[in-house]
Amino acid sequence: MMKDGSSVEDGQSPKADAPDHKVNRGLSIADLVMRAFAALGTLASGVTMGTTNQTLPFFTQFMQFSRATYNDLPTFTFFVIANGIVCAYLVLSLLLSIFHVIRSAAVITRVVLIVFDTVMMALLMAGASAAAAIVYLAHKGNTKVNWFAICQQYDSFCGRISGSLVGSYFATIGLIMLIILSAVAISRS
Repeated sequence: MMKDGSSVEDGQSPKADAPDHKVNRGLSIADLVMRAFAALGTLASGVTMGTTNQTLPFFTQFMQFSRATYNDLPTFTFFVIANGIVCAYLVLSLLLSIFHVIRSAAVITRVVLIVFDTVMMALLMAGASAAAAIVYLAHKGNTKVNWFAICQQYDSFCGRISGSLVGSYFATIGLIMLIILSAVAISRS
């Protein structure tokens, strides 16, 4: 027992209990930067997918359509909407992230961010996973159900939708890292 009535476990000094505000400020700055990069990733993925289309210069009896756009498949529409929602959330959450740089000891707002970051990560992963299944079928096809690979004809279209998926998965990884950063910052408070 110490003079002030508090006890200290063996091997710890009383100052070990005080949070290190410089480390929390560093975590807050990392949160701000990662949140901005994740917002850019979702924006780029959504815009890339949403503006993807390709028209073939010819029409054959084997090809039932000569134009491919993202809204031909509802999965890609869901992907664009999910990326848009997550991007808007990330841009709005930048305000709380800036608040955390100023007040690095804030805990309640970090808990709120963890909850919403988790929900947005799940939404983004759902959209990216669903779109990845369709992109796989576009590249490989499935002869058992007469779904032929279309990427030989629509190479530009397939390249853009594949690139859009990469950006979305990077943003998902960024959201996972944001959740971990917030949890670490809370545990240090």
